[in-house]
This record gives sequence, structure tokens and C-alpha cells, in this order.
Amino acid sequence: MVEDTFDIGGDLTVNRLGFGAMRLTGDDIIGRPDDEAEARAVLERAVELGVDFVDTADSYGPGVSERIIGETLSPDDAVVATKAGLLRNRDGEWLPHGGPDFVRNQVLCSLDRLGVDTIDLYQLHTPDVDGPFEDVVQTFAELKDDGLVEHVGLSNVDVEQLDRARDVVDVATVQNEYNVGNREHEDVLEACEEADIGFIPYFPIGGGDLGEKADVLEDVAGDREATARQVALSWLLHHSDVTIPIPGTSSVEHLEENVGAADVELSEDELARLSE
Repeated sequence: MVEDTFDIGGDLTVNRLGFGAMRLTGDDIIGRPDDEAEARAVLERAVELGVDFVDTADSYGPGVSERIIGETLSPDDAVVATKAGLLRNRDGEWLPHGGPDFVRNQVLCSLDRLGVDTIDLYQLHTPDVDGPFEDVVQTFAELKDDGLVEHVGLSNVDVEQLDRARDVVDVATVQNEYNVGNREHEDVLEACEEADIGFIPYFPIGGGDLGEKADVLEDVAGDREATARQVALSWLLHHSDVTIPIPGTSSVEHLEENVGAADVELSEDELARLSE
């Protein structure tokens, strides 16, 4: 039986199929979206469909995704997770940048854009930051102690980095790239399972390209009267009880398709075929 919810940090209960808000921006994740009304409509429809976990970052836009979420949703609508530690320049490059002073400044910016007093889940976007990793994690711990952050998460880490961070602060979630076609971080997922840490797989449908899994996805989708995207998301929900997939889109139609994945049941045989 697939669990419908997960308790982030033991006390923030969310439906396990969330929403990734990276695409609520302009082209190449830079600037404002061409149709801001549609971006707001996507968020509003997500909440209507029961999505109550939204993931974003200060670098999406930059600042654009956070601002749209803050202007569209109320704090009671959803648990909102954001990140700091990675910049997006006008050339489309992702640049690690997250020394303690930078993070302390960025959390204030994120609080302002989101319109909240406390960030539900604040994640270090990458461990490749300015200064020692433990120092930056310690800064996140201090933000939690100061009441600016309720829970701390990590992104793009390996098991050794997760262990080092847990020596400094309680880690509520880990967000790494992971999907049915890319299981490079299976060991990180297993570590999260052992510690009851939420695992947020980004690119949960591989940006639409799931390579060698495409054929079996299509076969299972045909048998289930679903789409391949829905089967890929359903596999993540079945594969581990700690996963919180965050498919993202700027389209209400695609959002509705993604959310429908929560109703797709997979048999043991289908799971085995997808997991080979």
C-alpha cells in the first residue's frame, strides 16, 4: 500500500506528490514568465487538487518564483520549501555561492518574497559553497534556532555529506536528481529511508526524457490507461515511502496530468519491470 502523506521533520504532514515551481519564471529560468496570470493559475489549481507542498529557490528567476508564490498563496495553503546557495546568471549558468553571510542575507530576501515570518523548509542548494561545508550548515542551524527557519534540508549531496550535516543539525529532507531512469543516488535514498528523512527527487520525470525506460513506461501506461509521465511519477511513490516527487510545469493541463499520477496503482510485476 502506498502512503499518501509524509511528515517532514516529523511534524509537517504533506501529500507526497508536490509541485516544483522552477518553471514559474521566464525562459531559461530567468526573469518573469510571459504569462504571469497562467503561473498564478497553476499554483491556485495545484492547491485545489490537494497539492500542499511547493518547492522553489531564490535562484529561480532569480527571486521571481518566490515572489509569485508569496503573492498567490497564503501560508495556510501549502508547505513551502525554498533554497539558497546557488546563483543563476544572465548567461544561464548555475554558480555555487553560499557562504554564511550570503545565506543570512538570502533568508531575509526569501522571507520577504514569500511573505512569511518563518520558512517551512530551507534547503542548502549545493554543498559546493564558499567556505567549509560544516560552516554553512551551521548557519542553517542558527537560522533554525533563531526561528527564521522551521526545518533544514540539503540538496545535491552524497551520503558522506549528509552524515556530516547531520552532526550539525537535524536534516529533514534531501533533494537530489532521481527518477525511474536515473538512480545514481539510490544510496542517498536508502540513507534517508533509514533515518526517516524525506527524499525529494527533482527531475522526477527526467525532463520528459527517461531514455531506456521509455518503452516499458509506455507499455505499462497503455495497460493502466495512463500516460508515461504518470507511470514514472507513480513508480517514485511506490518505490519508497519517503519520496516526495515535485513535478514542475507552467501549464494547468500538465499539472492536472501530473497530479493524476497519485491515482495510478502499479502491480508488483509492473514495479519489477520498471525497476530492472
